Amino acid sequence: MIEQHGGNLTKFPDFLDFSANINPLGMPESVKRAVIASAAECSRYPDPDCTALTRAIAVYENLSPEQIVCGNGAADLIYRICYALRPKHAVVCAPTFSEYESALLAVSCEIRHYMLKESCGFRIQPDILTLLTPETDILFLCTPNNPTGQRIPPDLLSKISEACRNAHIMLICDECFLRFTADAEQYSLRSCFDVHCIILNAFTKLYAIPGLRLGYLCCGDPNLAERIRKTGQYWSVSVPAQKAGIAALRETEYVSRTVEFVTCARKILSEELRRCGLHVYPSDANFLLLRTDKRFAENMKQQRILVRSCANFRGLSDAHFRIAVRTTDENAALIKAIRKVYGT
Repeated sequence: MIEQHGGNLTKFPDFLDFSANINPLGMPESVKRAVIASAAECSRYPDPDCTALTRAIAVYENLSPEQIVCGNGAADLIYRICYALRPKHAVVCAPTFSEYESALLAVSCEIRHYMLKESCGFRIQPDILTLLTPETDILFLCTPNNPTGQRIPPDLLSKISEACRNAHIMLICDECFLRFTADAEQYSLRSCFDVHCIILNAFTKLYAIPGLRLGYLCCGDPNLAERIRKTGQYWSVSVPAQKAGIAALRETEYVSRTVEFVTCARKILSEELRRCGLHVYPSDANFLLLRTDKRFAENMKQQRILVRSCANFRGLSDAHFRIAVRTTDENAALIKAIRKVYGT
């Protein structure tokens, strides 16, 4: 059985986990301290408006608090966007994160898929513009895209944004992995941000707190942000998650170290995997897409290592796998396991 998402260590305790794209530097110490200190406040309900956290994010993003909505991870906010907008016609890339399609189907939205071609390295091409017609209500993009790892070039993202504006299409850009990359600001939708734009972000991956579930969105239209805020459960963000988020936003040096480490480790890991005979696609993110034999995931399980099968991604096959960039020692252990199994 293929897992819907990576990171299910409940079934595989004590395995090395390359299936979830979490920061290999681990949770910052200041965030750990904030979570521990919050225990005394867990005897009361959390602030349903996430007031302090929202203000902190607004300062960090240089937006007004009215443009920020916090949620129980980015996945929660994807569903809340769809419940607030109730789109009838959507465009979604493939392969990409499956929750966009799941959330759209939950509101009975018709979906057109823009297929990312392997021959183009799974990069979005300018022909996506032909799908951005007035009949379309909403477009979901992911940069860097999960699981392919490709960022959208700034000039193409600007053209997509302009086409959406002209056709009155709501543009949702998932940037949850963008801050793992150098020059993140240059590749962000913020460069052409207006009332038809929503940017998704999360603390989950960058600050290594997937168990706390914390995401937020930046909305160009404060009125739309209020509509989204009113969807979903009332207390969507726990006390520890709110405290962790406030602490995480102060960790600027940690983010810089993350980008430096991931960039270097990804290059080394890619080269080693290629030496092992695996096809490795170029990536800008903290993960890599591979093509190899169909038993790769099972073979790695025999070595107590989890990788993410991509067989349930539209547009990929059971010969595609995603692996996270982990610590230097963990990456070396993966290469050692591959060489042991495949004799390379």
